[in-house]
Amino acid sequence: MTDVFGDLVGQDEAVDTLRRAAASAAALLRAAAPVTVRAGGPAGGYDDLDALAEELDGADADPDPAPSAEADPGAGMTHAWIFTGPPGSGRSVAARAFAAALQCVHGTGCGSCPGCHTTLTGTHADVRLVVPDGLSIGVGEMRALVLRAASTPSGGRWQVVIIEDADRLTEAAGNALLKAIEEPPPRTVFLLCAPSTHPDDISVTIRSRCRVVPLRQPPPAAVAEVLVRRDGVAPDVAEWAAAAAQGHVGRARRLARDPEARQRRDAVLAVPRRLTGVGAAFDAASALIEAAEAEAAASVVEIDEAERSALQTALGAGGTGRGAAGAMRGAAGQLKDLEKRQKSRATRAQRDALDRALVDLAGFYRDALTMALRAPVAPVHTDTAALAGAGAQKWDAEGALRRLEAVLECRAAIEANVKPRIAVEAMMLALWRG
Repeated sequence: MTDVFGDLVGQDEAVDTLRRAAASAAALLRAAAPVTVRAGGPAGGYDDLDALAEELDGADADPDPAPSAEADPGAGMTHAWIFTGPPGSGRSVAARAFAAALQCVHGTGCGSCPGCHTTLTGTHADVRLVVPDGLSIGVGEMRALVLRAASTPSGGRWQVVIIEDADRLTEAAGNALLKAIEEPPPRTVFLLCAPSTHPDDISVTIRSRCRVVPLRQPPPAAVAEVLVRRDGVAPDVAEWAAAAAQGHVGRARRLARDPEARQRRDAVLAVPRRLTGVGAAFDAASALIEAAEAEAAASVVEIDEAERSALQTALGAGGTGRGAAGAMRGAAGQLKDLEKRQKSRATRAQRDALDRALVDLAGFYRDALTMALRAPVAPVHTDTAALAGAGAQKWDAEGALRRLEAVLECRAAIEANVKPRIAVEAMMLALWRG
């Protein structure tokens, strides 16, 4: 069985850093653990962690941390980390793997012990994961999380808080988190995931108190290898999906396994040849927006229905007792709050779906640009290489570059909260005009 870092694709330097930190964390626990006498054995030098590690140790697990960590307990370990990298580089995968290694009874992230298994499956009592549903992470949610993180680890190892998309923290939520990072509770570790350490993504003060683990876009060959090994995808399909996803592991998996995802991609890559006039440009913009809305609605409808049903049941819906009707009359405010959260989640899902389409479109114009420049690089979209080549001949390098910039400007505008329809319509007109 592979260890917890097996799914972190093409990030050898980061994995090495995290392994050393996990070994140092284990050394800290061993140095601080109360020593108990082993029954029938010599006194001293054998603690509860050693006993559990010995019980679970197998052929693929090494119970002893690195010698350097034993010589200097805590070297390489700190209480706050930031994982940065482009979309698809594995920021959240790295954070979860590191959390599992911290909870591993061997301190290695063996992948087979209860600490590793429960962390990776999301059921570990001392690992809290924050995945923003909406456009931001509010101060109320962050204060509650910080308060819970201050408790003593139930398993005796670490309290770990993982915040995906930490760039969505509001200013007040960031300040609440900063307070906890400045005065960290004992045995609490904060793992933040953000695109970069730029002040637009993470505050300078939080950045200054964290150790940064930079991740890179994994090469297509590494992505294809993990699709074949882990997901059983045919090698030729894996190679195509890895190139088309531009290093995004999750996107590559969807393209390789989901026919609907491939159909949506084909519709996006058909946009360049549909732009024959102003009317066609507006039609293409409407089609792109409506496809993103439909995809987003399909992705959240089941979750929304389950949440609403669970809340109504908790508030007494369908009950026949004396207070059931009165409880439901007073539940309007809670149902309204739920609808607000669900609307925010739907907006986020729509923007994510639209952004995936824009990334595919940017890849097409990137191919046209490299072909116009005769650059010795492989195309992103091999199945539309002929169309990109025709565009390169028609537009030349300057025209292809202007179109690529129009797509990237559209992404930036939507990220800056410009209405998606307005941004996409402006992009389509720019693509048509060149």
